[in-house]
Amino acid sequence: MRRSIWTVLVFLLGMQSQLAYAQSRAREIGVPFKGTPGRWNAITDVVGVEVGHTTLVRGDGPLKVGEGPVRTGVTVILPRTQRPEDPVFAAWFSLNGNGEMTGTTWVEESGFMEGPMAITNTHSVGVVRDAVIAWQVKRGSMHQAFALPVVAETYDGWLNDINGFHVKSEHVFQALAQASSGRVAEGNVGGGTGMNCYGFKGGIGTSSRKLSSPEGGYTAGVLVQANFGRRDQLMVAGVPVGRELGCDKVPCTTRPRTPDEGRDGSIIIVIATDAPLVAHQLKRLARRAALGIARTGGTSGNGSGDIFIAFSTANEGAAMARAPVRVTMLPNGRMDPLFDATVQATEEAIVNAMIAAATMIGRDGHRSVALPHDDLKRVLRQYNRLQDELAIRPK
Repeated sequence: MRRSIWTVLVFLLGMQSQLAYAQSRAREIGVPFKGTPGRWNAITDVVGVEVGHTTLVRGDGPLKVGEGPVRTGVTVILPRTQRPEDPVFAAWFSLNGNGEMTGTTWVEESGFMEGPMAITNTHSVGVVRDAVIAWQVKRGSMHQAFALPVVAETYDGWLNDINGFHVKSEHVFQALAQASSGRVAEGNVGGGTGMNCYGFKGGIGTSSRKLSSPEGGYTAGVLVQANFGRRDQLMVAGVPVGRELGCDKVPCTTRPRTPDEGRDGSIIIVIATDAPLVAHQLKRLARRAALGIARTGGTSGNGSGDIFIAFSTANEGAAMARAPVRVTMLPNGRMDPLFDATVQATEEAIVNAMIAAATMIGRDGHRSVALPHDDLKRVLRQYNRLQDELAIRPK
């Protein structure tokens, strides 16, 4: 009985902490970023794009494979909510390939992504892929007689019973059914539930940029599942936060690494835009996400799966036409603002993932510590980078 009461208290306290953190985003606590975000500062600022999560959290204590503790989930992104059968121009890029993103062979060959995509944990890619296909079959929304959905992963085995295969088809269906536009939940949600980032709690993060009218007025949105990096690498707004908040000051998520031990983790990045880009241009856009990672201090280590995909919601029906079709393409010489937007939004999405994430205790008592907001603000202030103070400082 005592154990049951304690489990409930831990869960409630964790939920309370998560709600408190979920109300904050990087900009709201004073982290300065370049660029103008869209209304929601999320990938859903690209009209037609929706995001859904299913979050699985249950159990505590020692790992019992097949039982728990469970700290995992699935996140889905729908590029065309109204016409999911209509493929979008797309391209992918692997900065370091110690990871998985299914369906990319056909994306590379065809220049399109067909249907929704999903992100989950490493050992749930298969069941999630099958569930996405089943969803498409039920809705009659496959573009071809068969489906090759895009499903990506990062590893949550530090906190989660990853070999227990707790993500089921119904969880994918639930995420798809609950997908919506507007504000996107971040941190310990969906596929990001059990993830860690730069020695802090990580997870799902998102951001967007709205270009000016002279630049075309387009929107670029980014969603990340952040599960990478070492504490000493972390940079926030150009400030060496990881060095200032070392493991001796704020406990690190994992035990210290030796040069030949452990993983740097992984990150999945999804880039959406309404700019009329075709496949080779989206490949260029996807590559720029690497620069957003670099701004936060990441170097894409050997053990990291850093895989990105970019798609455009423009040119509706281009893949559906039965006769030659005219496609609109932004000139390459006008892509620089979109490159800037992608880099900026990727950087902010990664920081948002850590700002929103709450401390989580998982399997075997493993503890992933949230990035402390007050300490972050103190360090930014120390380097004269806290936004509210920048705003009132005399010019």
